[in-house]
Amino acid sequence: MRKHWIWTIILLAQAAAAQEPVAPTPATVGAARGENTGDYNVTNSFETGYRFSQVGGNEGMYRSSVNYGNGIRLLSSSLSVHSRDGHGRWFDELVLTTSGLGNDPYQSAILRVQKNRLYEYDMQWRLNDYYNPGLTVASGLHLMDTARRVQDHDLTLFPDSRLQLRFGYSRNDQTGPALTTLQVYGSGGDAFPLFADVHRVMNDYRLGGDFKIFGARLSVTHFWEDYKEDTPVSLDGVTSSGLPNDPTTLTQFQRNEPYHGTSPGWLVNLFKERKIWAINGRFTYIGGTRNFLLDETAVGIDRFGGGRNREVLVGGNARRPVATGDFSFSLFPGTRLTVVNNTSVHNFHIDGDATYQELNLATLTSSIFNFQYLGIRVITNSTDAHYRVSKWLGFYGGYHYSTRRIALEEALAVPPGSDLTGNSYEQDNHLHTGLAGIRLKPWKPLSISLDGEIGRSDKPLSPVVDRNYHAIGARAEYRLKNLVLSSTYKENYNNNSVTLSTFSSRARNYTASASWTPRERFALDATYTKLHLDTVGGIAFFAGLGRPQPVLGLNSIYLSNIHAATLMIRYALTKRVDLYAGYSITRDTGDGRSAAVPAGLTNPVDQLLASVQTFPLSFQSPQARVSVRLSPKVRWNAGWQYYGYHEDFGLFAFNQNYRANTGYTSILWTF
Repeated sequence: MRKHWIWTIILLAQAAAAQEPVAPTPATVGAARGENTGDYNVTNSFETGYRFSQVGGNEGMYRSSVNYGNGIRLLSSSLSVHSRDGHGRWFDELVLTTSGLGNDPYQSAILRVQKNRLYEYDMQWRLNDYYNPGLTVASGLHLMDTARRVQDHDLTLFPDSRLQLRFGYSRNDQTGPALTTLQVYGSGGDAFPLFADVHRVMNDYRLGGDFKIFGARLSVTHFWEDYKEDTPVSLDGVTSSGLPNDPTTLTQFQRNEPYHGTSPGWLVNLFKERKIWAINGRFTYIGGTRNFLLDETAVGIDRFGGGRNREVLVGGNARRPVATGDFSFSLFPGTRLTVVNNTSVHNFHIDGDATYQELNLATLTSSIFNFQYLGIRVITNSTDAHYRVSKWLGFYGGYHYSTRRIALEEALAVPPGSDLTGNSYEQDNHLHTGLAGIRLKPWKPLSISLDGEIGRSDKPLSPVVDRNYHAIGARAEYRLKNLVLSSTYKENYNNNSVTLSTFSSRARNYTASASWTPRERFALDATYTKLHLDTVGGIAFFAGLGRPQPVLGLNSIYLSNIHAATLMIRYALTKRVDLYAGYSITRDTGDGRSAAVPAGLTNPVDQLLASVQTFPLSFQSPQARVSVRLSPKVRWNAGWQYYGYHEDFGLFAFNQNYRANTGYTSILWTF
């Protein structure tokens, strides 16, 4: 159920993505051709200003979704330097763009430098302030306030020659404080707050080359990935459970779980094209290795008043090789027919030694579990054909087949010192898929496409995996001079049943958009989207006071109906003044109910399940911006944007509503 709730938030973010942010200002200043300086032509501009925000309601939810604050910012900048004759001394092109520098929650910088026939260098740097207030059920005990920094560097030597050399480096790190919770000494609902100092880092090194040989392009890359995570977790002081008549207490807790992995690998790609055929082969191998250790100590009193002193040791090393191969053959027997056959192989396994050992220092007892092997192999083959009957009519058809095998081996030793008892498991899954479509262009401005897909799988690997499913889609687009109208429809239905449970899901998406530019000074864009999703799956769990009993025969249900609309207008009021206004609204109506728990439900289990079946909410964001050209090289800008988030009813009656007024004023200057 939590997964569906998170998916709703993702859909809301996607539905609202069509509306551009109010800052930075997209207008330009200065001469489009720049100014000449020596052997180079230079264009340079920057927009600096002050952001402000006023937030009411749940500030944590605002920070997790918007997070703009107060202060001076370099909202954007752009520097472009080009050689006038294409033969600069050190470089022929230099382009640097930045966004949000100076304490914005989302900052970036992009640099490109190149000299014709000698080198190309590309750099991207991004910083995101990630704030997650945690699930509402955690009562504020789950929290993450971290910064993620990502950088990519790529250097290509001799970019226009038959032999190109490539070098690359990437780094991704995440640091910051976090809160989490722990349940110990039974399943009585005891949750203890823990502090975590998040530290994760990944480095990626790349070395490769591109070759042209016998009319084919061959690309070879060798890379090394190194990942480290060392996030210690600890308890600060004595903590009780906080539950009535429950003496559970945690007096000492410490967890260290360093994790280190390296993944050297190869990537090879071959492409060759002729008049009536083309081949494309791709091979990847990653020889991953992992080493990990978890050392956890917990001292306290359990819910029965007994002293507990427990230590958990988990450690191991694993080899995780992954090999994939992909070969595609395309045939063009005529201008009207295209046939593509593709075969892919994916083989992955984990083979190593991993041991879980739990020691109860109070009773001097322990348990050990050993893991040995997990392997997954997937083979797919697909054939697709496109045939154009005439300029206004075309057909598409295809058949896809895939087979997946999962193998698992484990060993168990309880009590310690006894002989290992091995268990092996295997499962095969075969999926057959058929596709068909038609493309129509009955009138030059109008194009229509219809497509469908049907799939059948004999042994799905989990209840939510596609088994008996179908998908249909349609799209229409009308283009005439300065008017563009489009509409799409997509539907996906999946019906699944495994030994222990059943699952079905149905999704329908409708979109409509319009773009109209009747004159150069005026433009209008509008979109509407409806996203429907309903799922139902069988569940089994334990519930009840005292000694929990199994509960069977119930369903996990989720329903969502999201309506999203955006409207944007751009208008040049005069030659000096540009106006922009936009409005975005997203509304999830759920299943139409007005309360989390419908009237008439008295069973506590039914009430709990009903309260998490749907989450109706609304989000709206109007905005406005004015940009005034003060001189040929200077513009003054001001903007305002409102964010309003409202939940009709939240999880466990906790609503994360917030409202915020944000804005900025800035100067855009070129020199």
